[in-house]
Amino acid sequence: MTDDTSLGARGRLVLTTLCGATFMTGLDYSIITVALPAIGRDLGFATASGLQWVVTACLLPTAALMPLFGRASDVVGRRRLFMAGVVAFMAFSLVAALAELPGVLVAARAGQGVAAAMIGPTALALMTSAFPEGPRRARAMGVNGALLSLGFVIGTIGGGLITSGLNWRWTMLLLMAIGALVLLGAVSVVRESESRSLARLDVPGALLASAGLFALVYGISAGSWLFVGASVVLLGLFLVAEGRHVAPLVPLGLLRRTTVKWGMALGLVTFGMCGGATLLLSIHMQDVLGYSALQTGLGFLGEGVAALAAGAVAARLMSTIGTVRVLTAGLAVQAVGTAAMAFLPVSGGVGVLLATSAAMGFGHVLAVVATITTITSGLSDDDQGVAGSLAQMPTFVGAIGVAGLTAVAAARSAALAPEAPASLATLGGLHAAFLVAGAVALLGALAAPLVLARPADRPVTT
Repeated sequence: MTDDTSLGARGRLVLTTLCGATFMTGLDYSIITVALPAIGRDLGFATASGLQWVVTACLLPTAALMPLFGRASDVVGRRRLFMAGVVAFMAFSLVAALAELPGVLVAARAGQGVAAAMIGPTALALMTSAFPEGPRRARAMGVNGALLSLGFVIGTIGGGLITSGLNWRWTMLLLMAIGALVLLGAVSVVRESESRSLARLDVPGALLASAGLFALVYGISAGSWLFVGASVVLLGLFLVAEGRHVAPLVPLGLLRRTTVKWGMALGLVTFGMCGGATLLLSIHMQDVLGYSALQTGLGFLGEGVAALAAGAVAARLMSTIGTVRVLTAGLAVQAVGTAAMAFLPVSGGVGVLLATSAAMGFGHVLAVVATITTITSGLSDDDQGVAGSLAQMPTFVGAIGVAGLTAVAAARSAALAPEAPASLATLGGLHAAFLVAGAVALLGALAAPLVLARPADRPVTT
């Protein structure tokens, strides 16, 4: 009996290369976060808000430019754009490592964000082209989803180790070294997808989409309703323009597909709630339990191990019970794990911390793999580039969840502050936010089998 999920020797090398790129970009967002205090001292950032741009400057162009590069990959070639993105990422990582001024580092981080926007959708599109729809693609998506989450966990641990043992600049050099390995793999084993669109890029649509997404993510990050309102207007104009363009950046027919629109919505739920809860867990470990940066990173080990386990079993589960049921189960497990964080105590409680974060991480990766599979399945190869950008969009727009849960925690903590010690007030706010995150994920689990079309619920077959 043959294993339908076997990738073969070359397939494993292709998967290692493409997942290595996913791991690299996921690592980038977390490894720098742990190093922020050292960066602020070394480069002389004047304020904490200014230092935050080291993170935000990378996030904004990634979210804003993904649709453009997703469609561009279908026109100019996915492998070509992927390799260009990796080279650019390496170059900007080197600039960041050598930066002596705050402005230079922020500019280099913005360049890394642009490169990540080139890498993300093209890596996913190359993966869907390399592995036909069925068990092998499901297994590839499982590994990809696990490494995306693992990149965050290893980044928090590695960032603490490197920053305390060497210097924050080595975090950027590490990213450059990983990029070199990914580039070697791309040159050696990754092939260009056969199909390529002859249509010209939709420049007006690209400008409107990029500006709208930039305004949305910036508005959420900065708490500016003006920018959020502007994003609604710009994205509305984008939809109008796409309906009139002969070769739209994102075909409206694609957005109307049940699997695409609801897959993106449920992806936003899982990314937003897991991302927000993970940030709040970091606050709990550092502000309530008094953990160091390295101890905080180690506190996420349960989540990281569970993420790997979920990635290993996701493909078989989808083959057995269907993608929608895996998505539903993943969101449900994430909901239970996150809500159970309301039992985290003011001191100790390592077992509760590891168990609840592991449950959240396991459910989250199942949901991520299932949503990406849902969004990218049943499409022609011509649409895989733009579908890849849409599938990864919830990762970055998920900042909505981070902002929302942070606001819930802050409001509850402020209400408790007059009558409780600072640590208990903070913990009470975190508990409230964890319960909200669990409730939202549970609503997603209840909605998934109702909103997704029944054909998407069939088991994956060859």
